[in-house]
Amino acid sequence: MAADPISKRFAASLLSDLAAYARTGRVGPTLGLLGTAHLEAILRDWRFWARREQIPPPGEWTSWLILGGRGAGKTRSGAEFVRAMALGHPPYAPMPVSPIALVGETYDETRAVMVEGASGILGVHKWEERPVWSPTKRTLQWPNGAQAFVHSAESHEALRGPQFAAAWLDEVAKWRLGEAAFDQLQFGLRAGRRPRQVITTTPRPVPLLRALLKREGAGVVVTRMATRANAGNLAPGFLRDVVGRYAGTRLGRQELDGELIDDRPDTLFPRSVVDGNRVAKPPDGLRRIFVAVDPPASSSTLADACGIVAAGADGFGNAYVLEDASVQGANPAAWARRAIGLYRRLHADRIVAEVNQGGEMVEAVLRQVDADVPVRRVRATRGKWLRAEPVAALYEQGRVRHAGTFAELEDEMADFGPDGLSDGRSPDRLDALVWAITAL
Repeated sequence: MAADPISKRFAASLLSDLAAYARTGRVGPTLGLLGTAHLEAILRDWRFWARREQIPPPGEWTSWLILGGRGAGKTRSGAEFVRAMALGHPPYAPMPVSPIALVGETYDETRAVMVEGASGILGVHKWEERPVWSPTKRTLQWPNGAQAFVHSAESHEALRGPQFAAAWLDEVAKWRLGEAAFDQLQFGLRAGRRPRQVITTTPRPVPLLRALLKREGAGVVVTRMATRANAGNLAPGFLRDVVGRYAGTRLGRQELDGELIDDRPDTLFPRSVVDGNRVAKPPDGLRRIFVAVDPPASSSTLADACGIVAAGADGFGNAYVLEDASVQGANPAAWARRAIGLYRRLHADRIVAEVNQGGEMVEAVLRQVDADVPVRRVRATRGKWLRAEPVAALYEQGRVRHAGTFAELEDEMADFGPDGLSDGRSPDRLDALVWAITAL
């Protein structure tokens, strides 16, 4: 509807009338021309409402990479891509495309965000064209026969074998096994006349995203969108509290403006060092595994996170970061359950808990969940930089390896300088990492 000058003028006039109707209840001349059926059609016409960066670029491409801030409209763009491909709506596809892969970091995230979320696939369809969602089979079935299959980047081996004609990959920059999952999907993106995929993510300078950006113009097209561009669809409180708080900071430029932010020049942990020592999985038979906990002073939503990081040591003096299970806004009982759950799942040897915030209470909270869990209490007597320096030296020597990608932890590491994090937050994930490696 917005393809030619006439429809653009019509769209502008209709939007003006709708805004006036919302304010005054008065029906303008353009709005008055439309009946209920026309209004219903317009409400569901994505090309009428979408911003330019939410519509796929023209040309021959295989991968459409959408880099955007939080709440910028990435999920809606991905869901509309899937809808248009399954139904065969130009300019996305001249005819229905199937099968389609839906890949998020985990099954739960794929289901909650990509399928069932407010801006997910089910929500963007008219009732009569809506696909049938089968959570047990992890499939979507459209009335025209098109199908989509839900997959998890964590279980990327399940992508070995199936073939797809289209795909939607969400938040790839935080996939722990990003490159392995992405590679498996590319081998399967071979069905139909013109296989295509949309990749929606808040950017982080991880190897997978850097590799995609290097291919821009060679099968990859890139669009960028900022949170503020979608202000009309966001809660005023979010704009006031979150955007107002982080605007202009390094974290805000990444999470709100959708910028790819490199390391700060004085970082103690360059990404190149972390990337150079990354492995797909840890070796078998680690001799020790510790779960480190850096508890927050309070449990409000704006409080520091509870840092929870697991690491293990082999028999050759090397450490492996196994998992970042840090959590924001959790009460003591919740973060204690999370830490002990990780301890049990990894069959760890002990929990290392910093007691500067809370003293003996920290151990007591852990023992309320598991009375027999072995806990080593540690107390910080030096500043964060001094405690982190010996660990950074081990990274430089190639003796600390990340088993997968830990996006939020690695963001803190790359942004940690002599004065802490650039936005003044507490580096809780990094603190837990330092305690775990030091204890090993």
